Amino acid sequence: MPASDDVPDPTNALPGSVDARFTLAAERTVLSWFRTALGLIAAGLAVMHVLPDYSTQTSRDILGICLVAFGTATAIAGGLRWRQTTNALRDGGPMPGPLPIWALISLLTVFSVFAVILGLQTR
Repeated sequence: MPASDDVPDPTNALPGSVDARFTLAAERTVLSWFRTALGLIAAGLAVMHVLPDYSTQTSRDILGICLVAFGTATAIAGGLRWRQTTNALRDGGPMPGPLPIWALISLLTVFSVFAVILGLQTR
């Protein structure tokens, strides 16, 4: 039975080659990491410069700097995961683990609680 034109034939694949669908999925994933990082950085700058009635200036600066740092860490983590994923796809190694994701989730939780506490101080 002949193979369909839209289904890749693994017997004709070059050693070390990766199906383009997986490579493109990894690229879309890293772009979503960067969009998230950009949003966090923009939120940090907005907290520092746009919200005059939100807590004290020092509190806004601390929260804003934390959000900018969190956005930067998100971009770095996304880039590293993309590199690990593409290497794993190319070389057949293990996929990256969930540790960086759980670390970022934990940081986001801490920043959220901190933001709520600062917001309640303005009342």
